Amino acid sequence: MSVRLQRASKPTAAMATTVLSLPLNPIPYRKFSPALPAISSPDHTSLKQLCKEGNLRQALRLLTAGAPGRPPSQDHYGLVLDLVAAKKATAQGAQVHAHAVATGSLDGDDGFLATKLLFMYGKCGRVEDARRLFDGMSARTVFSWNALIGAYLSAGSASEALGVYRALRWSGATGVAPDGCTLASVLKACGVEGHGRCGREVHGLAVKHRLDSSTLVANALIAMYAKCGVLDSALQVFERLQGGRDAASWNSVISGCMQNGMFLKALDLFRGMQRAGLSMNSYTTVGVLQICTELAQLNLGRELHAAILKCGSQVNIQRNALLVMYTKCGHVYSAHRVFREINEKDYISWNSMLSCYVQNGLYAEAIKFIGEMLQGGFQPDHACIVSLCSAVGQLGWLLNGREVHAYAIKQRLDTDTQVGNTLMDMYMKCQYTEYSTHVFERMRIKDHISWTTIITCYARSSWHFEALEKFREARKEGIKVDPMMIGSILEACSGLKTSLLAKQLHSYAIRNGLLDLVLKNRILDIYGQCGEVYHSLRMFETVEEKDIVTWTSMINCYANSGLLNEAVALFAEMQNTDVQPDSVALVSILGAIADLSSLAKGKEVHGFLIRRNFLMEGAAVSSLVDMYSGCGSMSNALKVFNGAKCKDVVLWTAMINAAGMHGHGKQAIDLFKRMVETGVAPDHVSFLALLYACSHSKLVDEGKCYVDMMETMYRLEPWQEHYACVVDLLGRSGKTEDAYEFIKSMPLEPKSVVWCALLGACRIHKNHELAMVAADKLLELEPDNPGNYVLVSNVFAEMGKWKNAKEVRARISERGLRKDPACSWIEIGNNVHTFTARDHTHRDAERIHLKLAEITEKLRKEGGYIEDTRFVLHDVSEEEKVDVLHMHSERLAIAFGLISTRPGTPLRIAKNLRVCGDCHEFTKLVSKLFEREIVVRDANRFHHFRGGSCSCGDFW
Repeated sequence: MSVRLQRASKPTAAMATTVLSLPLNPIPYRKFSPALPAISSPDHTSLKQLCKEGNLRQALRLLTAGAPGRPPSQDHYGLVLDLVAAKKATAQGAQVHAHAVATGSLDGDDGFLATKLLFMYGKCGRVEDARRLFDGMSARTVFSWNALIGAYLSAGSASEALGVYRALRWSGATGVAPDGCTLASVLKACGVEGHGRCGREVHGLAVKHRLDSSTLVANALIAMYAKCGVLDSALQVFERLQGGRDAASWNSVISGCMQNGMFLKALDLFRGMQRAGLSMNSYTTVGVLQICTELAQLNLGRELHAAILKCGSQVNIQRNALLVMYTKCGHVYSAHRVFREINEKDYISWNSMLSCYVQNGLYAEAIKFIGEMLQGGFQPDHACIVSLCSAVGQLGWLLNGREVHAYAIKQRLDTDTQVGNTLMDMYMKCQYTEYSTHVFERMRIKDHISWTTIITCYARSSWHFEALEKFREARKEGIKVDPMMIGSILEACSGLKTSLLAKQLHSYAIRNGLLDLVLKNRILDIYGQCGEVYHSLRMFETVEEKDIVTWTSMINCYANSGLLNEAVALFAEMQNTDVQPDSVALVSILGAIADLSSLAKGKEVHGFLIRRNFLMEGAAVSSLVDMYSGCGSMSNALKVFNGAKCKDVVLWTAMINAAGMHGHGKQAIDLFKRMVETGVAPDHVSFLALLYACSHSKLVDEGKCYVDMMETMYRLEPWQEHYACVVDLLGRSGKTEDAYEFIKSMPLEPKSVVWCALLGACRIHKNHELAMVAADKLLELEPDNPGNYVLVSNVFAEMGKWKNAKEVRARISERGLRKDPACSWIEIGNNVHTFTARDHTHRDAERIHLKLAEITEKLRKEGGYIEDTRFVLHDVSEEEKVDVLHMHSERLAIAFGLISTRPGTPLRIAKNLRVCGDCHEFTKLVSKLFEREIVVRDANRFHHFRGGSCSCGDFW
């Protein structure tokens, strides 16, 4: 029922029942017999002094020690009842009430004593007694109504307080009208309940009775409007108050701005308060410290800290606020000093310091801090458990996590929803999905965060179908699906590589209005991971306010789909917008540039990193090393590597891998030794890069040694890829039978990568019998990989079994598979030019083919070049085989490079497949007769051709 601005007619009986009656019996004025004897009337001065000193026991004794027939005055009762209310001494209050009834002090009461009793019951939290007393009053003043409203407010029953106010307005009692205290209390109740409309009606009543200019009412109006989210009205009330503003007025409007997220406005108001010459109180400092926390205004926070120290009035609430401010600003040392200065630490102090360690990444320190907390006599509570789980999860310390879980169970905190959610997240980060499931099942109340957490846990643990099932269960339970939950289930879509489910979730998000920027970026990224470039691009185009994540996701989509030129072009387009690349975007584009072998563009990005003062450490410097090595420039890769001050295992591994790709096996081993000497422990990827280097440099004994070192010294169980490197190492050295025996001795069931390595080696060394064994295994394990069919077909072709070769290739079409055509590309200036075999689409095609014919003729006459048609694996005539060799894509790229660059300029060429033996010989002769350094990157490694020889030593 809303408040009426005009006095209404008296309500009907039904209406009165609605607003007045409660199922409580009124407390009568005459309930007790006068059984307490009195001796003399209490002295006013003595009683007042006892109440001032807070001596309730003596005050009560003096109050009840009066002479018979001379009861204490109402002022004396008032003094004692005020002390009872301050001490919230409920039993003593009831005793005073009984004495007043027994002495007849309530007979003929004008409402003063009854109101004092009402106030006392309200302060003591005895709202039922207050209501019974109020219902039994024959004379009610506005103070009585105010006392009952205040009692309900103190008890947290704002709606009941509003009900009492409505009853007052409907009562029509003569001479009883709401005053400023009434309206202030009612406005507070409106704010608690969020009843903005009711608050406006009360505001209108205040204006009508000219109470809106009262500082008390105005402050209540400001607080009410702020809590109801109507900040403009709160600011208008504040502006009209002008000369009547006190510290509470400023605090109310500052607090209102903070509640509505207007922190800069709140800061501006605080400056205005300072200009007005008003002193800060603890409420002000705590509020402004919260502003400093939200805006990371460390300097202002320090100013406030200095002011608090200067006035010497520090209280715990201020120190705790300072602690939180320093935490948010990342100043752990200052937070720690504030914490040490707190003499009487409470749970907020301990938990704030613990949270400081966790929020600033000092997880081990947080766990140590718990010991200090226990020594201080404080037992971890709900908030402490949440912070601890977060720290343990980040460290991946499962044993400590289980200890925390056991404590939570012992204290019966594990079934709490927030604690359960944090425990699940902790076990997920410790990679113990079963424990997360156990926690989830034990939780009595599961909110949408609980369901989202378990879905995310399953998705990240590759339990993709279980994640989908949990999502269905959540829907059945009526759990609200929000963008976060959609993002979690999209992670399962990513693992399953299913674009169909991603499209369904996309449609669901559109229908239910869940598409925020974060979810759009996630869907864009999932489409890219599923190879749906078209849908990624459509999503990208629909995002109006693109952020750095949007651009980076689309760049990754292009790069992962092999559209490298498009990725580089999109990065250039992004630089023309207001969005500035971050380290993640730069790492992504460096990966695309490395695959594209575009040295010029890589140098541009490197220059951008230097100009923008990006830190040359971590992922950025590792990506630069990968980029330079992928573009064929080992010298630049070494410069970047040597210039890095902090070399982690990723950077060392990148450099080892670079050396291996370029055929520098000895250098890779030297780098590995240096890494170990510096105290950096190698991981699985480090050993993989090292074994790859040994494989491509014919370092058989060294490779075997490092496999043994990996298992015995570093306790690392080899992956399938490590075993494949050993097979490749043995096979490339001609020991194909040894490689096969090694496969049979593997502790794991060999996967396709292992059989592919054996098949490649058997093909090079003409072990056709063993090649057929490997081919059968390969096609059995990966029947949908077109590259495997091509490899098997080539083996049949080399054996002269053309019918079998054609049958295998026919199976590619039957299965609807598509083989990527062989292509090569070369960078000239700022452009990348791509060629396929027999390519005539280039704008300079005629010149290129004429130049290629000229090169071939020169190689025949001066270099003794004779085409080796064994590398043409097609059943055609010798003349046709020669023509096929002449039209290989890398030869077209070389010819174009020679006519497009000055003499002596190095040529850098990349190819998506392995270089054939004839093209390898052809390129060696070109490097000698045309005096060019030619760097060729094929699918396996780099070849540096110079003066008629190759860095691979004809071993690739």
